[in-house]
Amino acid sequence: MSLSKDQVKQIATLAKLKLPKEKEELYQQQLTKILDYMNKLNELDTTNIEPLYSPCPNTSIFREDMVQKNIQRKDILQNAPATDDEFFIVPKII
Repeated sequence: MSLSKDQVKQIATLAKLKLPKEKEELYQQQLTKILDYMNKLNELDTTNIEPLYSPCPNTSIFREDMVQKNIQRKDILQNAPATDDEFFIVPKII
């Protein structure tokens, strides 16, 4: 599949790239090679291949999410400038 120079300019515009005139032909050739390779990959028979999410096994190294109450309310409220022993007191905005 060969790209025209107009198509290369359009791709550059979509990618918000300023394409110098002297590089148009080089990019045209490079993009054409990339698309030709992608077409070659389309020829592979993948009928019995399971789709991959990742080539690495997806095992989580993180702990399970569990709700824990680690901090007491009084410890949090002691840093506030004003409280009513249960909530923060803030200035009225409106």
